[in-house]
Amino acid sequence: MIVFLNLFGLFILFVTVVVFCVFCLNLFLFFIKKKPFPKKLLIATLIGIVVVTTQVGYNKYFFTFNNNDGEFYKGPVNSPTGIYTANAYYTTYGGAAGGVNLWVEITYHEDDNKIKTVYYSDAKSNFSMKWQDENTLYILNEEPEYPSSNRSIQLDIEKEIYHDRGLACQSWLMKDEYETCYQN
Repeated sequence: MIVFLNLFGLFILFVTVVVFCVFCLNLFLFFIKKKPFPKKLLIATLIGIVVVTTQVGYNKYFFTFNNNDGEFYKGPVNSPTGIYTANAYYTTYGGAAGGVNLWVEITYHEDDNKIKTVYYSDAKSNFSMKWQDENTLYILNEEPEYPSSNRSIQLDIEKEIYHDRGLACQSWLMKDEYETCYQN
């Protein structure tokens, strides 16, 4: 669903740019040749700008992990007392030249098997998960040949989350789900 919304937004952006260019041309003709003012093109351009701005704001401030739909990757990794289970999932993007997004979900067995996403990033070639203690999960996600692309982190799963692009950190809907949000 979110993919179609993004494609629709991209289409509206393209149409708005074309309409804006036509509006600018007609506005130029209005001043030079005293033709009628292009009111309909101005309205169409303003509506397009409002729609695109609304979608960008929605994607930024109303982000959730609910749209994660991918394949199982690694797990389950049980916490020392078995209260939590960590599983990693992935999905590809961009076709042949694209990449892989990876996320880690924690299942809370003592809370009706509630599932919470605590980690989201591009996948690297070296990935693993290991519990440091009952509430602390270490996620290794690195590309050994490229140290600057290291996305490894230690998270207190009760209080912290990680989103490499920071969308979860900016989301108004997710602000009550964590105390600390990390981004790259």
